[in-house]
Amino acid sequence: MPDNHLVELPFTSSQQTLSLGVELELQVLDQQTLQLTPRAAEILERVDSETFKEEFFQSTLEIVTGVCADVQAVERDLTTALAHARQVSAGLGLALSSTGTHPLADYRDRLITPSPRYNELIDRNQWLIRRMAVYGMHVHLGMASGEECIRYNYFFMSFLPHILALSASSPFWQGMYTGLSSCRPTTYEAMPTAGMPYLVGNWSEFEKLYHFLLRSKAIQSMKDLWWDLRPSPTLGTLELRFCDEPASLAEALGIVAFIHLLAHWFREHEDEWVSARTPLKHWIFRENKWRAIRYGLDAEVVVTRNGKTKLLRKDIADWLKTLRPYAAKMGYEKYLSVIQDILKRGTSSTRQHEVFVQRNDLGAVTKHNVQEFVTGMPQWS
Repeated sequence: MPDNHLVELPFTSSQQTLSLGVELELQVLDQQTLQLTPRAAEILERVDSETFKEEFFQSTLEIVTGVCADVQAVERDLTTALAHARQVSAGLGLALSSTGTHPLADYRDRLITPSPRYNELIDRNQWLIRRMAVYGMHVHLGMASGEECIRYNYFFMSFLPHILALSASSPFWQGMYTGLSSCRPTTYEAMPTAGMPYLVGNWSEFEKLYHFLLRSKAIQSMKDLWWDLRPSPTLGTLELRFCDEPASLAEALGIVAFIHLLAHWFREHEDEWVSARTPLKHWIFRENKWRAIRYGLDAEVVVTRNGKTKLLRKDIADWLKTLRPYAAKMGYEKYLSVIQDILKRGTSSTRQHEVFVQRNDLGAVTKHNVQEFVTGMPQWS
């Protein structure tokens, strides 16, 4: 069969462009010890299967929203789902938390959810995938076409460090302070089909890349592409997959609002964005991601191809000013106020580290994380 037949990859146009979908990965904890426990299946037996999903590890519960027109709809969806999850969990002697890593958990103790696909992943990736006992938030943006998806993909590559730094909630790994604002991404980047996506210029190039990966047996389906950003052709979305799981609902909604406002800004200013900026090299995107992983909001990111840098915290603040008219139009001011607070007072990683410094007790850090999840709000000292 000719190659031009092999490379066709239909993209299902979203019924509403720039619609939203959000996926949250939650930690399932024993209520008394606040340690991870492989009992997500017990929760799943008692909740709606359209909203709650199993995940790779039995100590993970995934919550998936419906297709939402705006962040207000996401908030209504998640508020209902999270309240139900907390109620069911409490009845089972369980608690929930939502940071990128559990401060004390040892990945070697995690149990895999029985599944043919998960068994195949273990067989192929072995120890690498067993380490991925981490938790993240995925955000879907509705796209009109594959071509549009690629353009937005490239745009959001420039904002990956901004969004990752705001979500940072994984400073601890197996009982150790890592010195990183976000250690979760490092577990993914060891995987051959995870981490930074390969850059392509248009949808046709993506089709060719995708089918080469299939023919070469690098992947078996789109599900095996665990890139930080990836097109989801069957859903008609661009999926942003690089966030740590936010520690509170307020932070999750603030980050989703920031993403949504950037997408709306780009829709009206794409020509201006393209003409004013020389495209950054792949290595610069990679360097900026690393700086966000290491330093969080205190990172200096490279903003031009000649090496000019800018404090990430300052760049986010400048973009919040640019996005202010869009926030007013869409009623997102309260969501962006949380982003302003994070810039001034610190991320979940900052808060966790402060608790650890004050108490020298990772159990206290875990209790702090659970409390933020229950209240739905960040709690600064």
